Amino acid sequence: MNKVPSALNLGIRRGGLEIKQFSRQRESVVFTLLFPVILLAIFGSVFKDTIAPGVTFSQYFVAGMIASGLVNTGFQSLAITIPMERDVGGLKRLRGTPMPASSYFIGKAIMIAASMIIQIALLFGFGLIFFGVQMPHEASKWITFTWLVLLGSTCSTALGIAFSIVPKSGRGASAVVSPIVIILQFFSGVFFVFTQLPSWMQQLAAIFPLKWLTQGMRSVFLPDSFAAQEVAKSWENGRTFLILMLWLAVGIFFSVRKFKWDRD
Repeated sequence: MNKVPSALNLGIRRGGLEIKQFSRQRESVVFTLLFPVILLAIFGSVFKDTIAPGVTFSQYFVAGMIASGLVNTGFQSLAITIPMERDVGGLKRLRGTPMPASSYFIGKAIMIAASMIIQIALLFGFGLIFFGVQMPHEASKWITFTWLVLLGSTCSTALGIAFSIVPKSGRGASAVVSPIVIILQFFSGVFFVFTQLPSWMQQLAAIFPLKWLTQGMRSVFLPDSFAAQEVAKSWENGRTFLILMLWLAVGIFFSVRKFKWDRD
């Protein structure tokens, strides 16, 4: 008797299919994987000043772009593509198969993880070669980087799946999702030094996970002396962990309770 594949096995297979489908969409590949590198090239070429002792703008910007890439790859990508799949009936057909619902979400998570690994590698390579970006030397910083990537990617994936119920159609999903991400990038210290932003922007940004992701990534790529320039005069990595866990719980809750397989 043939053994029925588990939800995890089916999810892994689904993840391979998701990666193949994503790689065939050239526009999505370019936007998702190369857009952060293009922004680094633009901002790194324009802003060459040193913003603090031993900290170039490019060094600061790489930290922000890695954090922003987690949001772009997870939240924005899923919140746009899932409504499109819903519109064409793809989700309804999947729901009618024996494949467990969890396998579909596992497949999405695998695709997001693969995209994020490639994006980070491109940012590292481009930053090192063209802008002299320095990599962390302490093992503790790489540990922080690892849990930030894992938790940030998981959180963004869950929130992207949850937010996919908001757009009324796949055609209008980009118009709903993209402005939110762009505004949060400006508010969260991705493009500008966070403490130079108006206080009301800082307070609003502190509600959302991107601000904490960017701050966490700064703790990895910037010297510890730069922590004195943060709002709290410290990196607050413990608070970052707690807030990301809270948003992860929110994303999982709404993904499980509100996800739609079919159009209304």
